Amino acid sequence: MKNKKLSFILKRLVIFGIAIYVICIFISQQKKLNEYKADQKRYEEQILAEEERKEELNQTKANINSKEYIEEIARESLDMYLPNEKVYIDISK
Repeated sequence: MKNKKLSFILKRLVIFGIAIYVICIFISQQKKLNEYKADQKRYEEQILAEEERKEELNQTKANINSKEYIEEIARESLDMYLPNEKVYIDISK
């Protein structure tokens, strides 16, 4: 009788221990899954940003030999202007 009771309690403890272990594994797996989803979202945002940058570079590449683009770069980067062009300088800056 005492042996059967001890065996019953031992079986319950083993089942309880296994259940606790499974729950712990499930929780840790869920945390990892959430981390992976956050990483995926971050990578998707980076991909979108790089695709936009690629599109901008392709547009620049297409316009690089145009007269307007050359004039724009000369004005912005080299401070060059067309003859007889009036240039206004903002002294408040």
